[in-house]
Amino acid sequence: MKFFVDTAEIDQIAELNDLGMVDGVTTNPSLIMKSGRDILEVTKEIAALVDGPVSAEVVATDAKEMIAEGRKLAKIADNITVKVPLTWAGLQTCKTLSSEGTMVNVTLCFSANQALLAAKAGATFISPFVGRLDDINIDGMDLISDIRTIYDNYNFNTEILVASIRTVNHVLESAMIGADVMTAPPAVIKKLADHPLTDAGLAQFMADWEKTGQNIL
Repeated sequence: MKFFVDTAEIDQIAELNDLGMVDGVTTNPSLIMKSGRDILEVTKEIAALVDGPVSAEVVATDAKEMIAEGRKLAKIADNITVKVPLTWAGLQTCKTLSSEGTMVNVTLCFSANQALLAAKAGATFISPFVGRLDDINIDGMDLISDIRTIYDNYNFNTEILVASIRTVNHVLESAMIGADVMTAPPAVIKKLADHPLTDAGLAQFMADWEKTGQNIL
């Protein structure tokens, strides 16, 4: 499963990228605005930093304006993926841009029917939001499983990009179901390395080593 990092913080992306933990980046205008920097400037910097797809989101809601914004974003770099919402206008935009060879990430997906439409429109990625479904007492991972089944039934090339990941369990379950990609904040990715038994074992090892009085260096 590919790891995308969900942030606009360059330092955090670079740190994970150096460890080989970044296969792509997802961001949005809100995340970039928090950094206080220009959206196009930050997007260009991120696209130059990582080799994989970098999702850059349109802000328009009308198809004609979405397409114009998408074309402008796609010119930033070859690895830009234009992110559009799962609306009819978004699907129109997806079809147009994907037909032109631009990668498209259709976001804000909350049903398998929506995911089916996105695949038919030629989406490169579909982004189901599991955390937001969990927030309203619907198991978000059931949606991932449904989409996986549908896409496999019909050999769609659209990749399942699990979004709105809140916990390490979301990552685990996504991988077990067979999602193609997950995107998560840097803090969640780092927590994948945590386990209390690892901490306890290391503490015991260090205590035993200190008793020997030896030094490797």
